[in-house]
Amino acid sequence: MSDQVHIVEVGPRDGLQNEKTAVDAGARIAFIKALVAAGLHTVEVGAFVSPKAIPQMVNSDQVLGGLGGVGGEFHVLVPNEKGYDAAIAAGAKVVAVFASASEGFSRANINCSVAESIERFKPVIARARADAVKVRGYVSCVLGCPFDGEVKPQAVVDVAQVLWDLGCYEISLGDTIGVGTPLKARRLLRAVAGSVPMARLAMHFHDTYGQALANLYAGMEEGARVIDSAAGGLGGCPYAPGATGNVATEDVVYMLEGEGVATGVEMSKLVAATNEMGKLIGRAPVSRVAAAINAKRS
Repeated sequence: MSDQVHIVEVGPRDGLQNEKTAVDAGARIAFIKALVAAGLHTVEVGAFVSPKAIPQMVNSDQVLGGLGGVGGEFHVLVPNEKGYDAAIAAGAKVVAVFASASEGFSRANINCSVAESIERFKPVIARARADAVKVRGYVSCVLGCPFDGEVKPQAVVDVAQVLWDLGCYEISLGDTIGVGTPLKARRLLRAVAGSVPMARLAMHFHDTYGQALANLYAGMEEGARVIDSAAGGLGGCPYAPGATGNVATEDVVYMLEGEGVATGVEMSKLVAATNEMGKLIGRAPVSRVAAAINAKRS
């Protein structure tokens, strides 16, 4: 457990896009800068998607443009070639594409089959490779689907294998509705690692049932060393009523540091960034660690 763990901060994109209150570009830029100052140097900052579909991500070009001179690796989500064009025009160096491991979620979320979604982003990955732009791949609903129920590990393996073969440098496995348990997480990672190197797998676990930290720990025991998390536990899922969003970065950092894993994250600065965003969206952080630190301070 003393190995280095890489945290990918997804609050400014995957977190905020699921919050009811939209946050303007200036405030999002300030949030990202605060997260980087706290020691989180890989941050997902926006999405080049339809403003009608996800109004919270409007002006992602302004957000990306406002980070010039800030040291860090900034990711943006692109669903298709149109989104890729806009991302490149804004100066993106890393883009992310996404597919579901379940047919039901794919049709509900992006109105097409899993196979059709892959066809949409094949040219995106091909163009990105030609442009020397890194591509990260997401697989959603890896441990359960709100429409199809149980998701077989082989379904996840199949999608992850395609993303890897197409040229994604890393595959993020998302428990989108947060229903996984440690045993299922462990079995899933073992299965996918048969096709994609464990070092290139990321764990993206939501905390709907309070199992995210346990699932992450189980994954670390299997050798996974990349964790997606959101400051304050931002976000949720429109298809998972009661979902509390991504596992909170504060909680992940506290656990890792307690295991002797140096994260390079300064907790006081991270909680301060979370508190500022909480004021803007009108709710306290879901993070148990942030709540405990805030209570102690008050």
